[in-house]
Amino acid sequence: MPRKHCFSLALVFVGIALQAQVFTGANKPHSFSTTKKIVADKGAVVSAHALASEAGLLMLKKGGNAVDAAIATQLALAVVYPNAGNLGGGGFLVAQLKNEKRIALDFREMAPSKAHRDMYIDSNGVASTQRSQNGHLASGVPGTVAGLFESHRYAKLPMADLIQPAIELAEKGFVITESEARSLNNLQGELKRYNSVMPVFHRSQPWKSGDTLIQTDLANTLKRIQQLGKAGFYEGETAALIEAEMKRGNGIIGKEDLKSYQAKWRVPHEFDYKGYHIVGMPMPSSGGLLLHQMMKMVEDRNIGSMGFQTTASVQLMTEVMRRAFADRGKYMGDADFYPVPVSKLTDPEYLNMRMKNYSPDAPTPSSLLGAGNVNFHESEETTHLSVLDEEGNAVSVTTTLNGSYGSRTVVGGAGFFLNNEMDDFSIKPGVPNMFGAIGGEANAIHPGKRMLSSMTPTLVLKNDKPYIVVGTPGGTTIPTQVFQALINILEFGMSAEDAINKPKFHHQWLPDELYTEKGFIPVTAEALKKMGYPMGKERGGIGRTEIILVRPDGKKEAVADRRGDDAAAGY
Repeated sequence: MPRKHCFSLALVFVGIALQAQVFTGANKPHSFSTTKKIVADKGAVVSAHALASEAGLLMLKKGGNAVDAAIATQLALAVVYPNAGNLGGGGFLVAQLKNEKRIALDFREMAPSKAHRDMYIDSNGVASTQRSQNGHLASGVPGTVAGLFESHRYAKLPMADLIQPAIELAEKGFVITESEARSLNNLQGELKRYNSVMPVFHRSQPWKSGDTLIQTDLANTLKRIQQLGKAGFYEGETAALIEAEMKRGNGIIGKEDLKSYQAKWRVPHEFDYKGYHIVGMPMPSSGGLLLHQMMKMVEDRNIGSMGFQTTASVQLMTEVMRRAFADRGKYMGDADFYPVPVSKLTDPEYLNMRMKNYSPDAPTPSSLLGAGNVNFHESEETTHLSVLDEEGNAVSVTTTLNGSYGSRTVVGGAGFFLNNEMDDFSIKPGVPNMFGAIGGEANAIHPGKRMLSSMTPTLVLKNDKPYIVVGTPGGTTIPTQVFQALINILEFGMSAEDAINKPKFHHQWLPDELYTEKGFIPVTAEALKKMGYPMGKERGGIGRTEIILVRPDGKKEAVADRRGDDAAAGY
């Protein structure tokens, strides 16, 4: 029998079924099983993959804090969850540290120096979403690695230790699940279409459950980062490989774009809701502001008495979603380039005005509801992880490549997918992106600008201490999912498990359709349809929410979404 160990260290877990295993020998891959819920005394990690959650937990057990765990988990996700975990994308981090300091880190991708406003518009004035969504030209300058190193200032362990689990996962390989095999098989045509150097993900025989995915090129890239730090990605050999890939596919990211990229510290977006304090991400993420608007528009309407997914509560929540997303389309973008009127958009008088034409008996058609008037006088594929440690450090991180597998282009010789984040700009006013979102001048393309995001990493504090750590992937459905999770817990008194796993719904102003997930209460859906709500096609799954909730006894309840291979780990 082979000796069980994980990342060269023994792991023993109390009260959980999940075990990650690494076996000696080059052909012995990492295998795993998954648990969806754990209750931990000391620390907990929940993410999109069991091996990534275990990598984070290992750092907690080694004496690291929640930031250490978040970094190790992100790096592991870049290996074991390639359709969203990444080195070639970007994201956001929101955290409260043990000293109650609150931080927000922006490592969103940005437009290359050769980008311009009309780069996806042809001579006839037609916008090409094909070019903004697929291949080399769709990629913004990656921010993930810069974000990892910038956040490391609040970690305790050496970065080399935090990277090592990811290196071992890439080098020795890991056993893929049925859903991972299906995802890779569905990708084969696009891999051939958008890659001049065939990556390890491409093969002639179909992938199947139980196969091993070994990523030698990615392991070598991770080793360069381990040895050289941030420069191991943004300069030297990796940067040269990125530039060579760009030249092969007529992309525009150059070495200077990479070398000049900086993650940015932002002031968290914070607000109160019925005795709780909510901490979110500011621009260029729309998530914190949208959540603020939606929560405040229902705050005084006694939604708790309406009940979970009744016609009354879903109708009210749909209408506040509609109004918030209408404002998103007009006013939200990178605040470094555009004066986003945040204080006006969250002013109680403004939000009351937005709800003046609300009726509990009928829809407010999106065609009749634009953005509000604020008088400017003031200065979706994605993955999420949540971490909470015994010292009180709470970290919520959402990262993305945008679409599943991003641009579907892998950097030849470096082994990682590039994002297709340029599609998150408004490539032409009125032209929807891949998630159907409409934008305008606030989110127009400009060199060095960061595209508007829907990512919503969120903390809820109770008496200034972490109570809920939450977030999700899902494109434009992200803010509405987090909104529902919080309302489910804070207003409907639901468990964390039910709050994220029960079927969801979504509205985003345009298209003017109410989407429901498979399993949504049929009586409520039928009543809304009779009321006049255009019902979109039923969705098989909306997002994959990862949540940690602190119970009254102080234990940490971590729940991974039922919709994927997501897993919780703790001790």
